[in-house]
Amino acid sequence: MSTIAFDQFALTRIADFARSLSRLHALSRRRPVDDDQFDREFNAVCLSVWGYTTDDFSDELFSSADHAFLDSLDEAQARIFAAGQGYDLIDDNGMLTDWWGFCWMILAEKRGLLTPENRAAARAAIEDKYLAAPNVIGVIVGR
Repeated sequence: MSTIAFDQFALTRIADFARSLSRLHALSRRRPVDDDQFDREFNAVCLSVWGYTTDDFSDELFSSADHAFLDSLDEAQARIFAAGQGYDLIDDNGMLTDWWGFCWMILAEKRGLLTPENRAAARAAIEDKYLAAPNVIGVIVGR
């Protein structure tokens, strides 16, 4: 493996994109924060870094080995995995709170799952799920 991937100056520092998300986590220690706010901020970070979010691909596209790998990660392993792919999961206060979600994105990128075709399929599945719910007559999608 290339040693440059572990050069701190060659890594994409996700924390640089996640400042608002980190502030939101800090705020949540003092007062309740709506989960939707976390989701919006996390998605904003993912869009900034990768141009995709976890909603843009199905987790069914990962192999069972990939699921087992992601489920077994701890912070130390995640940091090593991310660095090996060219990413840094550390901010000024330590490990990013959402490190596990970022590992999903890193692995999705590594597996080539971040594609317009997978995005369209995932969005269609989400729309179908909403349309199948009782009392839903339509889904408005911003494109």
